[in-house]
Amino acid sequence: MLLVVSGPSGVGKGTVIGRLLQRRPDMRKSVSCTTRPPRAGEREGEDYFFVSPQQFARMRRAGELLEWAVVHGDLLYGTPRGPVEQALADGQDIVLEIDYQGAQAVRRQLGDEAVLVFVAPPCWQALVDRLRGRNTESEEAVTKRIASAVTELSHMGMYDYIIVNDDIQQAADELEAIVVAERANVNRWDWRQLQQRLLSEAGE
Repeated sequence: MLLVVSGPSGVGKGTVIGRLLQRRPDMRKSVSCTTRPPRAGEREGEDYFFVSPQQFARMRRAGELLEWAVVHGDLLYGTPRGPVEQALADGQDIVLEIDYQGAQAVRRQLGDEAVLVFVAPPCWQALVDRLRGRNTESEEAVTKRIASAVTELSHMGMYDYIIVNDDIQQAADELEAIVVAERANVNRWDWRQLQQRLLSEAGE
């Protein structure tokens, strides 16, 4: 399963995904690359791959990105193709934390094989307060993120599921419930083999 999780900056989607991965160690998260500088505490290769605009352009030209987008006006984000394709080939579920543009690109390429989840704030002011409360970016950067949040929210309707993150624990429970439900989806696994075995055991 390719699980795509999107939502406006500051909505807490990274924390929700982190809770899911703690409960589901068989799942893994795709590490995106970005041209923005690292924030305090962020680690190369774990939170993001921090690359220059020139490196990003080279990866894009070489077809090494599953999806990419310009975010917040001038920053580039993308998903390295190789690790995602390898995880799926190995039968491993993988989570992508990307914006609506990336989600659109993944849906175009993989169709319903990708499960799209949108994490929304309980109210607009809660989102703005969280963005301003980070104190990790300039006022100009925060203003760009607020403007981008409006765009993200305008694309909620393209997703398969919506989670309102009013409580981290509840949001993580809901995301895990989506994973459980999708794993049982008849279109996601070879149910015919199970059917054949059961009917054989039944003597039919």
